[in-house]
Amino acid sequence: MKVARAYTKRPNVIVFSGAFHGRTLLTTHMTAKKANSVGLGPFPDGIFRVDYPNLYRKPAYYTDEEAVAYYIERIKRAFDELTPASQVAAIVFEPVQGEGGFIPAPIEWVKAVRQICDENGIMMMTDEVQTGFGRTGKLFASSYYEEAGCAPDILCTAKSIAGGFPLSAIVARDEIVKGIGGGLIGGTFGGNSVSCAAALATIQVIEDENLCERSLELGAAYTARVEEWQQQYKEIGDVRGLGGMIGIEFIKDRLTKEPAPELVNALIQHCVQNGLIIENAGTYGNVVRFLAPLVMTDEQLEAGLAIFENAIDALCTKLA
Repeated sequence: MKVARAYTKRPNVIVFSGAFHGRTLLTTHMTAKKANSVGLGPFPDGIFRVDYPNLYRKPAYYTDEEAVAYYIERIKRAFDELTPASQVAAIVFEPVQGEGGFIPAPIEWVKAVRQICDENGIMMMTDEVQTGFGRTGKLFASSYYEEAGCAPDILCTAKSIAGGFPLSAIVARDEIVKGIGGGLIGGTFGGNSVSCAAALATIQVIEDENLCERSLELGAAYTARVEEWQQQYKEIGDVRGLGGMIGIEFIKDRLTKEPAPELVNALIQHCVQNGLIIENAGTYGNVVRFLAPLVMTDEQLEAGLAIFENAIDALCTKLA
């Protein structure tokens, strides 16, 4: 955010519902989950939130195309109701929302965000802390955007970058990064040589072992199995994702789409008791996320799916 604000000379930022961006005071405020911010205020000014394009929970009776247009309009309306576009430094989003429920941003929406940014001198920033380094089938999810002519101006990444060592990075064009003075970003432990070496080794392994392609294989195999379950069990409402990042949204009723967090908690416990660790996600805690190690074997995947399927069979209702 320092880079975007310094380059544009503007104070404000547009973020989205369902977002998770971190745990510093600023990024906690950029994050949508209220539980993360209780007792931590006051927070920095200049953060404005609009609706993220969740096509499963789009307005009633909208087609996907109409819903994308609706979510684009919400951004434009923010310029009238929340902050003028001339005061916005960046529009920040996750290509696939992580904590928000593994919700991928529709490419047509991303193209429109790119156009809005270009027309108004705003930085388009992607948070690839979860999606980076092969998780979506490409080294970065933003590579899909680059192919579609809507690459971001600034990309943020961490987590998988160094195979478990602490490291994060921002990627931007030279003139953007040079917009901020020396010594205003980074710190004492920035650029740690061991972490940087680990990152280089991690990237080499990703390339040598074709782990981006493996991510696509794992995601396709997992999705195919879950979509079979979706035809059998009424509580599986939505299956979505990108590459190897897949979310399953569990609901109580397919018509009302009422979230089923209690069921997800029970599924987690059933799986843990049988040797499989799974995690929930989503605003309502009703999504099970698939974010498996890219080095997982077919046998390990099958073993995990069998445990998960047994849990679903024990706790969910079969369709007539």
